[in-house]
Amino acid sequence: MAYWLIAFPLVMAAVTFALPSNRWRPWLLPLGALGHLGLVGVALSQPGDAPAVSGLSGWLLLDALGKVVLGFISVIFFLCSLYAPGYLAIRSDRPNRIFCANLLAVLASMTLVVLSHHLGLMWVAMEATTLATAPLLYFNRNARSLEATWKYLLIGSVGIALALFGSFFLAYSSVKAGLESTLLFDQLITEAPKLSQPWLHAAFVLLFIGYGTKMGLAPMHTWKPDAYGEAPGIVGTLLAAGVTSCAFLAILRVYQICRAGADAEFAREIMIFMGLLSMAIGAVFMVRQRDFKRMLAYSSVEHMGILVIGIGIGGLAVYGALLHLINNGLTKGVLFLSAGNIHRAYGSKFTDDVRGAIQRVPLSGALFLAGFLAITGSPPFGPFVSEFTILNAAIASGRYFAGGLLLLLLGIVFIGMGATVLAVVQGTPPEQEEGNSYHDNASTCVPILLFMALVLLLGVYIPPSLESLLREAAALLEVKR
Repeated sequence: MAYWLIAFPLVMAAVTFALPSNRWRPWLLPLGALGHLGLVGVALSQPGDAPAVSGLSGWLLLDALGKVVLGFISVIFFLCSLYAPGYLAIRSDRPNRIFCANLLAVLASMTLVVLSHHLGLMWVAMEATTLATAPLLYFNRNARSLEATWKYLLIGSVGIALALFGSFFLAYSSVKAGLESTLLFDQLITEAPKLSQPWLHAAFVLLFIGYGTKMGLAPMHTWKPDAYGEAPGIVGTLLAAGVTSCAFLAILRVYQICRAGADAEFAREIMIFMGLLSMAIGAVFMVRQRDFKRMLAYSSVEHMGILVIGIGIGGLAVYGALLHLINNGLTKGVLFLSAGNIHRAYGSKFTDDVRGAIQRVPLSGALFLAGFLAITGSPPFGPFVSEFTILNAAIASGRYFAGGLLLLLLGIVFIGMGATVLAVVQGTPPEQEEGNSYHDNASTCVPILLFMALVLLLGVYIPPSLESLLREAAALLEVKR
């Protein structure tokens, strides 16, 4: 099963690349996504006493934490794939062979990251995800998208190099302690109390910075505004919900080792500090932001901070962070895809040119507004539940300063982001440019409605199966005080 989860999207990528028709090629994306979702459903439905989904002598393994991320990524990709045919039909002037094939390759590499239980294999899979994503950023083929692609690759290369050094340091912590060197997570967790503490601390810092760069934590976030600002909405969604989730999972894997080695407090303090720093930088750059797609990049920086704060606080906040991973990703799907529709209708992503979106593209404008309310933690949407859980855990654990600062920054983000969103959706639309006839249609709006429905559902009801899986995954990361 583990091999099929990775091989199926790769085979579909090859078939998609081989298909000569630009018109029919995009329809293979929903087919490939549905097949992957079906395989994931089978993997997640395995009873507790069934053999684990595994392969390569333990190098591949699907545990509770992996199940949460893999199921989430598969759903996100499926919903994005429903949007792709309509979007690519509008962009019929662009060849889509590489775009479609690379989307499926990204799905395969993200699946490999989730299944990897070997530090070296996970590093290779994370870099494969970056390389497969880069051509997608250049889809618009202009100077700005080229600059964004190179910045994404260069900064990502620095991050992955630091992660490689961290992997070496982690392996050497075993050698320094007189143990047999290993990069298998299960063995590292078992041997964690015996590992050399200085080398383990150094490894965590390097791996946190390295994968934090991929995740987009401040101050390693500088690739995000350009990449998210220039990428098509579907690519922005996969970056903000999929690739960053894989990087977050990589950090969680290393954190598990620190926790098992009684070094959790060291790791938690770093996470809380970096999380608050990310929120602060995201909040500052969202205030009076004129480019509404870049605004979404800074929103992602903020929410990556919330995720690591939740893990740093520990206890119930770990559950809240894993739930927020899902809520944030689904809401980013609403925002990026609706922002892409608005950008297409106006031919601009600047508030000087875009106003009255709720009149020109009523459904996309309304969804963009609803997405803003959801992502800023307004009830009854999913992010409210997860953010409240993290905040409540911070207060309950006595971290009043972190909890108060978290609440203050959420307020600043609401005001700053709200000013930009309201400038986009309110007012009277300028006269439509000649030749720009884009209007809302089912192919580009129904997938966004599905994203929005899930965001609303998780705000009022969490399915018992998801609740159980989240609690099981949180138990792997919780720290006993």
